[in-house]
Amino acid sequence: MREIGAQARVSATLIPPNPDERGAGADLRAAPRSGALTQPFAAGTAEPLIELRGVSREYLLGSTRVTALKDVDLRIGRSEFVVVLGPSGSGKTTLLNLVGALDTPSAGSIVVAGRELGSASRGELARFRRHAVSFIFQTFNLFPGLTALENVQFGLDVAGRRTERGLAAETLRRVGLGARLAHFPHELSGGEQQRVAIARALATGNPVLLADEPTGELDFVTGIEILELLHAQVGRGATVVVTHNREIARAADRVIELSNGRVIADGSPPGGPVAVKTLHW
Repeated sequence: MREIGAQARVSATLIPPNPDERGAGADLRAAPRSGALTQPFAAGTAEPLIELRGVSREYLLGSTRVTALKDVDLRIGRSEFVVVLGPSGSGKTTLLNLVGALDTPSAGSIVVAGRELGSASRGELARFRRHAVSFIFQTFNLFPGLTALENVQFGLDVAGRRTERGLAAETLRRVGLGARLAHFPHELSGGEQQRVAIARALATGNPVLLADEPTGELDFVTGIEILELLHAQVGRGATVVVTHNREIARAADRVIELSNGRVIADGSPPGGPVAVKTLHW
């Protein structure tokens, strides 16, 4: 595989390497060890999959203290399609980063299937990020020195699925990029880059999928196709949390609305969820 450039190495830090985890792809799907974060998604438990208890996140910008989230309490169940709404700066991206263990709260606790992330070791958190959570970022986070196919294959390697040959190409075909496998990110449009990022996340098969405005760079027809792919993951047992617009929230099992870092609404869309194909924006 080609040498990854500096920008790609920065992106790779989102999934910290751990030399002790070679071939650990099955760790999260194996029988759980007591007290370890190796199988946080065991079925048959009544507790929520993800729970935030009094979570706040503050940042210092120079001498100014900025509150991104304030006293957030949330319970997210297994196999839910959740849409998070709110204006820019309301805390949507911060929420996703905290749930995915890319960030840590300033106060409160985040519990995944009864296991508090705050007390997990660095190795456990690394396994969690590698094998439990897949991200679709607004900024794509593609490796510029890798082709579309290699970018998706990299995600599979990290998730411990490197032996599943052909899956990367198959997933790219599912998002409409079957003819662009050998193209580098700079040779793709913004919408095509977004589809590569979505394919990389879908291919891992991880049980939690976090997507930050995943169709923002896509035309309407492609956006609907991608949303249907994301929604289909729920039928396969995944929990999907998406930040997006109010129209897409109509297809959610659950709509969480943020304002100034606080949850101001949480419930089913009025009249219940509709089929993705009926959406218009």
